[in-house]
Amino acid sequence: MRDLRVTLVQADLHWEDAAENRALLANRFKDLRGTTDLVVLPEMFTTGFTMRSLELAEGMDGRTVQWMREQAMVLDAALYGSVIIRDGEHHYNRGLFVTPDGAVTTYDKRHLFRFAKETDHYTPGTERVVVEWRGWRLLLQICFDLRFPVFARNRGDYDAILYVANWPEVRRYPWSQLLIARAIENQCYVVGVNRVGQDGNGHLYSGDSAMIDPRGAVEAVPPGTSAVVTVLFKGDALVDFRAKFPVAMEADAFELKR
Repeated sequence: MRDLRVTLVQADLHWEDAAENRALLANRFKDLRGTTDLVVLPEMFTTGFTMRSLELAEGMDGRTVQWMREQAMVLDAALYGSVIIRDGEHHYNRGLFVTPDGAVTTYDKRHLFRFAKETDHYTPGTERVVVEWRGWRLLLQICFDLRFPVFARNRGDYDAILYVANWPEVRRYPWSQLLIARAIENQCYVVGVNRVGQDGNGHLYSGDSAMIDPRGAVEAVPPGTSAVVTVLFKGDALVDFRAKFPVAMEADAFELKR
């Protein structure tokens, strides 16, 4: 496997202002061309974690999807982040994985955050989604999914997990520890990208974005600050570690049911 350069964009998002957030992030991208293979953005990166799905949803033919296609083409890199999407009669917290050729792979957040009434405003997804990019198989996940290890269990079908989040500062310790757990138990790389700042509901976010390698070693983004950090998924090291310590051979067989 070749190595994969992955850029974590930890940003202080403008509340419910898609145009401002697209401009903010485009400015952060300006020096990335030729330096990265994948750019990972926070959850609901155009709005912050809002429940105003009816007013703020876009279609798959909307401005943000087009913007992601444009940015991916300019950067010659894939982008992943989640956006409020209207699809038929439903609204989703939808992860969008967009490649330079304009292709879009979608993942709808499976585990909605009931405590913020996300279950009242969004439809949960049903599918577990793995996308292939430049020789890597990537499991797409969103925020609260992090607390559900069975859904993310590696069945030999992925090499890394991408978590995008609006995870409040008050629960920063579980965020950091669960990211490490997912990497160790699944013998994979894990990236968690979280926002910083304060949202329109007064919730504070410390970021704590990070990359964790299969052994549990952490490469962290400085907390509490807007930052753009590029890390490396080491392909040969992953293959070698799995071969020398094949814990998955003793894994329990199971199937997910809707």
